[in-house]
Amino acid sequence: MTTAGVRATARIAARADGRGGTALPVLEGDGPLALRRIRAHGDEARVMLVGAMSGPLGGDRFTVEAEVGEGARLHLASAAATIALPGQAKGEARYDVRLSVADGGELHWLPEQLICAKGSELYVGTRVDLAPGARLVFREEQVLGRSGEEPGRLGSRLTVRVGGRVVLDQELSCGPGAPGGWDGPAVLAGHRALGQLVVVRPEFVTAPVEPRMLGEEAALMPLAGPAALVTALAPDALRLRRVLDEALTALTALD
Repeated sequence: MTTAGVRATARIAARADGRGGTALPVLEGDGPLALRRIRAHGDEARVMLVGAMSGPLGGDRFTVEAEVGEGARLHLASAAATIALPGQAKGEARYDVRLSVADGGELHWLPEQLICAKGSELYVGTRVDLAPGARLVFREEQVLGRSGEEPGRLGSRLTVRVGGRVVLDQELSCGPGAPGGWDGPAVLAGHRALGQLVVVRPEFVTAPVEPRMLGEEAALMPLAGPAALVTALAPDALRLRRVLDEALTALTALD
């Protein structure tokens, strides 16, 4: 018998307030997804996602939706890592993220790591829709297993559209039960932490980034239109964050 898991949604809407700042007319979360507005930084509103309970567990379905209007700026982070756990309910847990940014808007999506503990099954589906003049910094970090622990099962898909055009659509499956080869040299090569950084800047249309390696386990690549992608592997979350932070600093210097 399959027991239904928890359903929870967090919603954020950011709008320019007409006074040089960003208002948050919608800031609501339920169940384990709590949202807290923290001190603004200049014209940028800042929101913290706080996990009010463990999860996602087996059978749970969490959704985070953020919409940034024209001229608004939003920075979203999380207070701690998200840990997927087996739980009592059977079945895969889902974590869906839906992000949209209008012309002249900017979103920094910088949550902490998502960790798939032993015995967990999680699918993460992220869709980002940007207007042609939108700006984005998107970081995704996934860790297979806690320290010294076997990994859980992780599936993920990230789709980014700019002006309705797909600039990135990639899918990954790893951990127990995933197709063979997920831990081989063509995919994770024995690493347990994987991450990516997507940066969208209108100026990248006329001045695209140059593809290059960033150390031994990370690469920077231009995407179609105004976007750039960094993909990275590391033996642990700490070293993964260091690589992605260095990459973000390098990309910011190109503005």
